[in-house]
Amino acid sequence: RWRCPSGSRALSRNDGNDGEDGGAGRRARGGCFSETLPFLQAEPPWDRRSGTSDRLLPGFLHAGHRPQGFIFIPNPFLPGYQRHWVKQCLKLYSRKPNVCNLDKHVVAEETRDLWGQSQELLRNKDVNKKRPRSLLEKLRWVTLGYHYNWDNKTYSADHYTPFPPDLAYLSEQVAAACGFQDFQAEAGILNYYRLDSTLGIHVDRSELDHTKPLLSFSFGQSAIFLLGGLKRDEVPTAMFMHSGDIMVMSGFSRLLNHAVPRVLPNFDGTSLPHCLEVPLPDALPAGSVAEPCSVEDWQVCANYLQRARVNMTVRQVLATGQDWKDKETETTSESSCHLDDKNNEAKRPRMNPNS
Repeated sequence: RWRCPSGSRALSRNDGNDGEDGGAGRRARGGCFSETLPFLQAEPPWDRRSGTSDRLLPGFLHAGHRPQGFIFIPNPFLPGYQRHWVKQCLKLYSRKPNVCNLDKHVVAEETRDLWGQSQELLRNKDVNKKRPRSLLEKLRWVTLGYHYNWDNKTYSADHYTPFPPDLAYLSEQVAAACGFQDFQAEAGILNYYRLDSTLGIHVDRSELDHTKPLLSFSFGQSAIFLLGGLKRDEVPTAMFMHSGDIMVMSGFSRLLNHAVPRVLPNFDGTSLPHCLEVPLPDALPAGSVAEPCSVEDWQVCANYLQRARVNMTVRQVLATGQDWKDKETETTSESSCHLDDKNNEAKRPRMNPNS
């Protein structure tokens, strides 16, 4: 039932440029968006009035499937600002003390700075299957803040490192624009997809307060996102996620099954979406959370993204004012989803081991 539509590459020519200017002539908020996010009124992508109906895959919209609380924001970033977040995901967030999938397979000294270990390989424009894979190309996930434990599917107070302040600011601004004024960015899972990577059906329910939204930011190659129901066998809605797109799962949609069955090469045949071709302005606004991205650094990022997609998901783990001493609250909302525990695990990106 959760299949990837065939011929999906031909269903849309949109590469994520909808909101690239974010509202011409308006002052940048934190150096990322326009003063307002006009696309927040768009709500879900099946609203024909929103101008985002091209995000839906024809024939895969389940009749009557209008999950409350699901907000789809087509790329609202100002020109060039996506580059900051791509660089952060590859160069900064992948560093220690953050946790990644390579920790169990590579000596600690090599995982301390994956960027430093990989940049020379990735600067080589002759990217081919014969050359050795860099460590960054073997990276599949990184956790931030309260580090998610993949074995027992929980967070804990004693497994925490400071959450990146720039990502916290971005997330809290988006959450506030969606009506969640007191949202606190406490945990993040970054997924690094290759073209053959997938993300299995799952529900993100390990956080202790499901009234807080789940935020998702996508960069690089496009992907197909499936949004299902409370049960795994409900027919999902399929939609495109392009570079710069933001999704907010809140309210009823917060505990819905979802998956990413396919990552797609850029529709128009170029190596990167057009919205990533624009560099950051030379003069950034005062107080901007974005930092300049050098030509050399972007060369590494661009070569990486030719066959990859990066996704940042940000969550609030604890309820406002809650303390870790209230550990028993972890199970208070489990009955609300009526799903088997084995079907509710946050999923790691799955990929071809030969890639």
